[in-house]
Amino acid sequence: MPEPGPVPPGTPTIAVPLDGIVTLPDGVLPAIVTFMEMRAPPAAEPVAAAPATQRLRPHEAERFRRLFRAVGEKWLWVSRLRHSDETIAARIGDPGIATLAVVEDGRDVGLVELDLRRPGEMEIVLFGLVPEAVGRGLGRGLMADILARAWRREGLRRVWLHTCTLDHPAAVRFYNSFGFVAYRRAVEIVPDPRLDGSLDAAVSPDWPPVG
Repeated sequence: MPEPGPVPPGTPTIAVPLDGIVTLPDGVLPAIVTFMEMRAPPAAEPVAAAPATQRLRPHEAERFRRLFRAVGEKWLWVSRLRHSDETIAARIGDPGIATLAVVEDGRDVGLVELDLRRPGEMEIVLFGLVPEAVGRGLGRGLMADILARAWRREGLRRVWLHTCTLDHPAAVRFYNSFGFVAYRRAVEIVPDPRLDGSLDAAVSPDWPPVG
């Protein structure tokens, strides 16, 4: 997700009161998005060893799609599932973007995407593990390694990311623990991917489909 900007012309809109409740149209999902950043290296601390990673290649679009679904289906990640192989391959092949599979015992267990195309910045676009890999310290080791490598880059001034209320409930605390601080909040409204068959209707029962 890019940082908030102007709404494109022709986009359907609703008025959102700054104090109160607004009724949403059927068939959409709302999320409160928190943008977080760090502008200096985090304090060093003992963490679990970093898991192995492999950089994906443009011909591995299907591997990316399978891993994106395995990591994000529970959290209703759907954006990349709707992209063509050509679009996915182009992004993987962009020299300013690093797309990494987290690998354990020869099996893909996580996905990371880092965008370094803006001078002096790194965006952590995707960061997640498959459900069975969560809670074993892999995420902490992985994030510590990503940040250590990032801050060794000459001229880096900022690392940023976003999370939302559809993500793991401990996500903000996890990022806070590494030194990320919230700097902006936004509301994202998207079509519910379970209503068009992009995801199974039983996914994420805490956010039941409406419509």
